[in-house]
Amino acid sequence: ALSEDEFHDAVSGELTSYQTGDSMYHTPYRTHNCMLLCLCVCVVFRTSLPAPMFSRNDFSIWSILRNCIGMELSKITMPVIFNEPLSFLQRLTEYMEHTYLIHQANASSDSVERMKCVAAFAVSAVASQWERTGKPFNPLLGETYELVREDLGFRLISEQVSHHPPVSAFHAEGLKQDFVFHGSIYPKLKFWGKSVEAEPKGIITLELPKYNEAYTWTNPTCCVHNIIVGQLWIEQYGNMEVINHRTGERCCLNFKPCGLFGKELHKVEGYILDKSKKKLCALYGKWTECLYVVDPSAFEAHKKNDKKGSEEKKSSKAVRIRITADTVEVIAGSQLLWRITPRPANSAQMYSFTSFAMQLNELHREMEGVIPQTDCRLRPDIRAMENGDIDLASEEKKRLEEKQRAARKNRSKSDEEWKTKWFQQGQNPHTSSQDWLFCGGYWDRAYSQQPDIY
Repeated sequence: ALSEDEFHDAVSGELTSYQTGDSMYHTPYRTHNCMLLCLCVCVVFRTSLPAPMFSRNDFSIWSILRNCIGMELSKITMPVIFNEPLSFLQRLTEYMEHTYLIHQANASSDSVERMKCVAAFAVSAVASQWERTGKPFNPLLGETYELVREDLGFRLISEQVSHHPPVSAFHAEGLKQDFVFHGSIYPKLKFWGKSVEAEPKGIITLELPKYNEAYTWTNPTCCVHNIIVGQLWIEQYGNMEVINHRTGERCCLNFKPCGLFGKELHKVEGYILDKSKKKLCALYGKWTECLYVVDPSAFEAHKKNDKKGSEEKKSSKAVRIRITADTVEVIAGSQLLWRITPRPANSAQMYSFTSFAMQLNELHREMEGVIPQTDCRLRPDIRAMENGDIDLASEEKKRLEEKQRAARKNRSKSDEEWKTKWFQQGQNPHTSSQDWLFCGGYWDRAYSQQPDIY
């Protein structure tokens, strides 16, 4: 342990060392004159939240949503009990949990091998949504979130760049300048009577400078079922096309809907194609569990045999069994690309968080006075909910929403336009579509004229 004399205030701007388990890494914090010093302060990441989640059994979401069928839910104020203690900006950061797959892609000299890793990363990015039925807090306009993880080799900054419509922009980069991962997400949430559907509109881009490559894709649709009655469960469905814009290779994946008897629940499968659309390999698995790659002929033979030998059972009991079963039949000759990190033992009491999610709102001592005042970690309603004070969380959520409305009204009176801090609207150079692109400067730590949003 360090003595008091050896401990330096992080506001002075040291390179701080974190420790999780047996791994130790440094997180850079710069002074305002950008001097970078080195200090090792051992900090162990927490393995649980300060308080367990509240039971939602005594609350009826139907009483709120019954008049909202077909409506866009971002315009509806929801009671805090249906939230989880994270901002949507922090939820986006969970894309980065399996960053090792990007590093594996960078280590391969073969473009098809890189595509396998990138496709696995794209699938892994939605895996944390499994069993996460709580709604993240809507970010306030100007809200930011940063995360630096030297053990995983990246740093990330995100900002809420628009409120109507809600748009969240993020920019992550490798600490060795080995990749750039960025995007802007406009989540459309709709209520359909018995389910809530979240369509994550927006292009996601991964750039690998070493190979002068850029990959783009969009995430599948997420749906939470049994909103009114019964056990809540989540599925992802829709197509995901990962495109390598340099080689023309693409990975076309289909996230299968549950279907009538639940046989296809959580399944994802598809092919990597060359620029002439020749099948190079097949990918299959479950987004809740794992992803494999195999020769296309072996995959198609397996599918043919499976279709012949399977006879769907039509009992409701069979459906319930399949909804809880998460096993993948491995085809001979398959290679494992990715497997989900097991949830911690206390996950069910902690909003079904992963270990990675459990750490996202943790405010380490050395961050205080260094991160900008707009960072999610400083948001009082989320902090109150995390600490188990649901009444204070509700009061603070209401106060912040009213403060945001008042600020918007004042701007409209003075014809003042909101100016984003770290991102600007522009054209994605790879897709030519409109995007929000990082302006730079955030990591200089010279924050000025920060909005008072909390």
